Amino acid sequence: MTIEEKVFLKSGFDPEKMRDFGFVNTGAGYSYTADFMDGDFRAEIFVTKDGSVCGRVVDTMNDEEYAPLRAVDFDGPFVSTVRAAYEALLQHVAKNCCVEKPFVSAQANRITGMIFGRWGVRPDFPWGDSPYDGAGVFRHLRSGKWFALIMRIKRLNLLKNGDETPLDAVNLKIDPGALPSPTEKDGVFPAYHMNHKHWITVVLDDTLSDDAVMALLESSFYLTETKKDRIEQPET
Repeated sequence: MTIEEKVFLKSGFDPEKMRDFGFVNTGAGYSYTADFMDGDFRAEIFVTKDGSVCGRVVDTMNDEEYAPLRAVDFDGPFVSTVRAAYEALLQHVAKNCCVEKPFVSAQANRITGMIFGRWGVRPDFPWGDSPYDGAGVFRHLRSGKWFALIMRIKRLNLLKNGDETPLDAVNLKIDPGALPSPTEKDGVFPAYHMNHKHWITVVLDDTLSDDAVMALLESSFYLTETKKDRIEQPET
């Protein structure tokens, strides 16, 4: 993961904020240039229309890209200082130009918005500073029982194929007697770290459509609700 990917992992750029900050619309995206470390280095940041970010750090003494910044074998104090200063600059950009998103993938964030629109529920992140700090739990408003858990995991956790590519996925409750089984669909697996009989994991990489994911969510919501979760519907 690059420095830029790490800083902007859960960030969505706001074009108006970017313009106010000093980004220039290039037609293909946005660019921003700033000196740092007393002018010894120059950061050139590029944001594509789809929100992808890349950057260059230039040594202003010779006007060449500072290669040690991204060389894993370079970890001396000066290189570390440059990296930290560049990351601090990127964090400043993120703070002023971005809206923080709860999850990494576009589908996970769309589904989060749809859950709020359907049930008025937002995720909470109960694991704090731990390897699972980015895992968001969706709970019934009254009982606090989970009906969904979105987490960032490696693809190998589901496919057992050695693929360490990270992805967002959601754990959902199912009716074990339902036929056909949801795991017969592409993108649906026996639950990661939960009971395989009663829970499934659905990858949120657009293998399933938003509507298909929401149908599984709807089932999970009603399978996990208690009597006190049920709210009388107004007469129409």
